[in-house]
Amino acid sequence: MATTQTTEVVRIRGRLLEEVAKLAYAGRLEKDIMGIMDSIVSEDGPRYRCCVHKERAVLRQRINLTLSQSLDISQEEAVAEALAGKVADVPWLRVLPEACDQCPIDKYLVTDACRNCLAHNCIHSCPKKAIMVVQNRAYIDKSRCVECGLCKKSCQYGAIIEISRPCERACAVGAIVAGGDRKAVIDKDKCVECGICREACPFGAIGDSSVIVQVIRQILAGKKLYAMLAPAFVGHFGPRTKPGQIVNAIKKLGFYAVKEVAYGADIVTLKEAQEFLDTVPSQRSVMTSSCCPAFISMIEKHFPDVKDMVSSTVSPMVATARVIKENDPEAVTVFIGPCIAKKAEARKYAELVDYTLTFEEVAAMITGKGLDIDLMLDDGFESAASGTGNGFACAGGMAEAVVAAVASLDPDAIVKPVNAQGLENCAEAIKQIRSGKIEANLLEGMSCSGGCIGGPGALGNVRVANKLVENFAKQSAAANASANEAAKTDSEKLGHLHR
Repeated sequence: MATTQTTEVVRIRGRLLEEVAKLAYAGRLEKDIMGIMDSIVSEDGPRYRCCVHKERAVLRQRINLTLSQSLDISQEEAVAEALAGKVADVPWLRVLPEACDQCPIDKYLVTDACRNCLAHNCIHSCPKKAIMVVQNRAYIDKSRCVECGLCKKSCQYGAIIEISRPCERACAVGAIVAGGDRKAVIDKDKCVECGICREACPFGAIGDSSVIVQVIRQILAGKKLYAMLAPAFVGHFGPRTKPGQIVNAIKKLGFYAVKEVAYGADIVTLKEAQEFLDTVPSQRSVMTSSCCPAFISMIEKHFPDVKDMVSSTVSPMVATARVIKENDPEAVTVFIGPCIAKKAEARKYAELVDYTLTFEEVAAMITGKGLDIDLMLDDGFESAASGTGNGFACAGGMAEAVVAAVASLDPDAIVKPVNAQGLENCAEAIKQIRSGKIEANLLEGMSCSGGCIGGPGALGNVRVANKLVENFAKQSAAANASANEAAKTDSEKLGHLHR
């Protein structure tokens, strides 16, 4: 159940999650929390920082993050808060100050390739006179430099290079900058909590809060927890692991029942298809998807002028939670998927979605409880969702589902879909649609490359997962949402599902 690139950052994060889950299930978290420190960091190594004291300082903050508490309180306080069911009211993605201290702050750097040529193009191109020759080599005065990049462009030797932090480079919405103390700062007014920066940081200095302790606490209290399993689940617990084994492993964790978010995707598909027919082109020229919270957040924060394009229908996660809560008022709903942005979305729908976990966190819970998913019984799990509902996990899946549903409602309707993967491509697609360069009336936007299967909380290779999801979708009893009678019934019963 390892990721394709199992780096030391991934190993440390996974080890900590496993240890916390193990202690939480055993009821020993409060007593043995400091023991985690000794089991992961010791004088014998391995050493990733300058000294064991630095290692421990970083791990303390990781523990508090894993408990979903403030980074500034003690481990004992953090455990007490987590066991009380509390979740700190802070952004899900946070920078660990103790871990963020290694990246250069200077954006442009003169290398040894500088020949101190006669032309001095770098000096002449600088509008702020920030470049001079010092000891037979060009030197950039950082107090004058405005980081325009003209010096880099003008150097015929390519001796001036541009350096950017991996997290800053990965952020498509410019939400990460270097603070005065050289540590990364996330601008919450720009951040869409997609989680890409977490994967980009080679020091593991950015992390997402986890609610595994709060979820395990609910399980041990005997509450009726419903796992809402994202459509991407098929391809992320091992290429040979069967869907039935995954479902049974989750039940062994203590969940009362497992429900497919792909079924909610069928309900959303039916709603969005009708919304498309009702509003395009009579009220708007283009309708966008509403299933990816990071994509929606990007539009709200960075493209507010096109907010009217966004479908008013809730996401499949929210629709699934609504169905569960309607049928069982005592239900505690827990979304399980590859997405970090869903944690932020769940906070907006707290009355419907109680908790969210990533596949990575669930894998840690399975290991922490001493279970082996490959030894689980496979009793022939059959999907309650349609083929296109299960296909929501892959890039283009939502658009394909809506096109099929629109065709069943109105065969004469013209749908011109386009899908964009990754926030940079999503932003470009919005700009081109807005300027009329793309002739489309349905836009599917996914913040992650490959769609949901490429999310930061995923476990497997995107290409392998894509193929496994496609094969699983082909086995569905209903080809598309319009052929899923149960979903049609629930769609009619729930009425409006507005965001």
